Amino acid sequence: MTYLWKRYLQASLILRVIIALVMGVLVGIVGGDWVAVWLAPLGDLLLRLLTFLIVPIVLFTLMVGVNQSREGSAGRVGGKVFIYYLASSAFAIVVGLTVATLFSPGSGMTLNDSASFSVPENPGVVDALLNIVPGNIVAAFAELNMLGIIFTALVFGIALLKMRQSEQQHALGEQLYQVIEGLNEVTLKVMSGVLHFVPIGVFAIVAETVSQQGMETLLSLGDMVMVLYIALGAQLLIYCAVMLLFGVKLRSFFGEARTPMATAFATQSSSGTLPVTINAAQRLGIPKSIYSFSLPLGATLNMDGAAIRIAISAVFAANVIGAPLDLMSMVQIVLIGTLVTVGTAGVPGAGIIMIATVFAQVGLPIETVALLTAIDALVGMGATALNVTGDLVGTTVIARSEGHTLAEAPDEEGGHAVENG
Repeated sequence: MTYLWKRYLQASLILRVIIALVMGVLVGIVGGDWVAVWLAPLGDLLLRLLTFLIVPIVLFTLMVGVNQSREGSAGRVGGKVFIYYLASSAFAIVVGLTVATLFSPGSGMTLNDSASFSVPENPGVVDALLNIVPGNIVAAFAELNMLGIIFTALVFGIALLKMRQSEQQHALGEQLYQVIEGLNEVTLKVMSGVLHFVPIGVFAIVAETVSQQGMETLLSLGDMVMVLYIALGAQLLIYCAVMLLFGVKLRSFFGEARTPMATAFATQSSSGTLPVTINAAQRLGIPKSIYSFSLPLGATLNMDGAAIRIAISAVFAANVIGAPLDLMSMVQIVLIGTLVTVGTAGVPGAGIIMIATVFAQVGLPIETVALLTAIDALVGMGATALNVTGDLVGTTVIARSEGHTLAEAPDEEGGHAVENG
């Protein structure tokens, strides 16, 4: 048993995750309902462990990252991150609309009059922007208000940087920075331990999902699922083109990105995958001053997969009621969808809120959302994987635009992070 455990620890993380994904699918198909009952606690434990790490990782990593930034670079990098995320989300919706228009998912289907769906309250863009500044720091941490946590880390990180630059408070600032840096290293050490449990949790989550969803759900709305994954693949090809344009070696990138992609696929949580995504950024050689800001923000705001899901869901709903979208409706979806992906950040059930909000704005029937909830897990997996990929692509491209050289190739022998200041 000890030998098997050592072999497990020595295997690369992505190999363990891939084996877990395959085994999870097989066990879910064969095992049936009992699988969900017996394996659910392991999946829940993984989600709890990943969520447990979010606050210290975002807080300490971002504070240390701010204090490692070159003079004047923080504002420039922040501007690039915001521009990239907005442009990427808008372009993802265009990709989704284009692919969905070509394949016309939902054509020939009819809407069940008995279908009903309760639309969650949409907080709106203004409230989402106000929530960036938490009224209570403790509440922001307890409620995992990601924008509030990022704001807190930035404010205190910048204040600490000013202390270190001050003649009167330099010594105190340096002492405090050493404490924060130590806490960050401790957090990374805990993260390296949690990463060993990721394959086990992924196996449990996939097996539970497959056993609950079954093949009937996939077949009944198979065209919708197929079109979504074609669009996700198209967006992935666009990522590749952008990275090649900036001189990023795709083999090195995907050698590290595949682990957070697989983890996001299984967990359906961009924020929950954040520890794994940060680990990949470290191994790629991206400076902490960049990824400490772009990845937490991206997990909250940059949702390319969700944007594609909105676009395809809109075309699907329009086809179901026999009223294909015209050009103006598509333009509306691009504009509203881009804002909505930002406006509903950090809200539970964000995917359904996004879709329902766009439907209401362009006059599509909310009842069709009830159809889409039947395949929520199946499409959510792919959309979340692309969300995380988009975050890491943006971070990598911005690092290259700042003149940083990335790691040449991944280390296949282990899954531990290598810190790159």
